[in-house]
Amino acid sequence: MTPEAYAQDKAAASGSSFYYAFLFLPPQRRAAITAFYAFCREIDDMVDEVHDPGVAQAKLQWWRQQVLRCFDAAHGPPEHPALLALKPHLKAYGIEATHLMQVIDGCQMDLEQSRYLDFAGLQRYCHLVAGVVGEVAARIFGQTDPATTAYAHRLGLAFQLTNIIRDVGEDALRGRIYLPVNELQRFDVKAHELLKRGQASDATFPDRFGALMRFQIERALGCYDEALAMLPHADRRSQKPGLMMASIYRTLLREIATEPHLVLNQRVSLTPLRKFWLAWKVQALGRL
Repeated sequence: MTPEAYAQDKAAASGSSFYYAFLFLPPQRRAAITAFYAFCREIDDMVDEVHDPGVAQAKLQWWRQQVLRCFDAAHGPPEHPALLALKPHLKAYGIEATHLMQVIDGCQMDLEQSRYLDFAGLQRYCHLVAGVVGEVAARIFGQTDPATTAYAHRLGLAFQLTNIIRDVGEDALRGRIYLPVNELQRFDVKAHELLKRGQASDATFPDRFGALMRFQIERALGCYDEALAMLPHADRRSQKPGLMMASIYRTLLREIATEPHLVLNQRVSLTPLRKFWLAWKVQALGRL
């Protein structure tokens, strides 16, 4: 299997909303973003699947060495197919070693931290695992205005907040709670209630949890609005893939808002056909 085929399979297998946006890109840009997305998925999946922290740390260090190989021939070529697929696109789209290292730094935070005291702390994590990803994606999509970088970071934050909302139950199974501690306290939701996914909680839990989740959803929706307002007109056409993802993710948030308790015990998702329709609507009509 070629590195390009490997990256394509990795992106498609994830079932991510991002994949549907990639379909509408020209071949070279599609190959670049698919390879970059495959790299991000490899790092994220490794942290989720490796249960021994020492082994996970060693693997992240190995990935750091692989990234160095992409940018310094003295270290030899990278070995992993995702990076072999990405390497030919680095110069063309201004992708730097610091971008890839920051993605690894964000995933390392998952090994070292499972709680965030406040939203400011959570934003630092989101910057590394999503804002930087948004910045690289914007470059690959065809950014021409420097101001688009701020839009990309805000949109990345919105995407990551959506992921956190969707994955409350899955994260709890791994002992992680990304919702800020001071916000749990504000809505009187206890950490142990989330870790047990609402089981054995008292009769007030659904109302308390629902209020907490509505607050999270409204903030995430606000981040989408802010991001869209920040997108320079000159780059609106080139950044359509990001707008497609925003359409899909905002629709998902609204689905979750109807029954927020579902995220504790299942992954709420849209069908592939619905994702494709939402993406096509942005591509063809320019509407979210």
